[in-house]
Amino acid sequence: MTTGVPPSTAPRRRSRGRTFLPLAVAAWLILEIWLLSLVAGAAGGLTVAALLLGGIVLGAVVIKRAGRRAFKNLADTFQQAQQAQQPAPGAAKRQRGSGNGLTMLAGLLLMLPGLLSDVAGLLLLLPPVRAWTGRRLAGSLERQMAAAPAGSFGGAFQQARIHYPDGKVVQGEVIREDGPQQPQQPGPDTGYRPPLAP
Repeated sequence: MTTGVPPSTAPRRRSRGRTFLPLAVAAWLILEIWLLSLVAGAAGGLTVAALLLGGIVLGAVVIKRAGRRAFKNLADTFQQAQQAQQPAPGAAKRQRGSGNGLTMLAGLLLMLPGLLSDVAGLLLLLPPVRAWTGRRLAGSLERQMAAAPAGSFGGAFQQARIHYPDGKVVQGEVIREDGPQQPQQPGPDTGYRPPLAP
């Protein structure tokens, strides 16, 4: 299947984020372990266990509440669509500012074992921090979408198809004849034919 966009022959440059992400994750894990060992040395192992268990419970509660709120927003939207109503003037602003995705991310960060992830999760629970983070993420996504070349999805499909193990791309053209069909003459080839593939 061809998409009309020829594959790029220029070598792809690796982004900075993909280069430094493994290093950042490794540094974050080392820092989390070091902080947990400091707290365990100062306050004891039971305190660390209580902090980790409290983070898991609080994260589960936050994710559950955000999921319920997202489901309620979805149900309200469907109900308004069925009744052919326009949403209330402040409803769109309230739904946009609620940040259910970022609230779920905050709950997930709270559930991860570690003190830094708990602090990041607690910060994301604050509405001003959540709104600022949402604006930054939306701006970053808009810039990436604007910078994407035309036909990049087709190029990605063609690249995936070429690199598929044992996948063969056959260049071809489909010719569709929508004219009137000629009646077929009865003969040996007009009967039922089983499919070729099993």
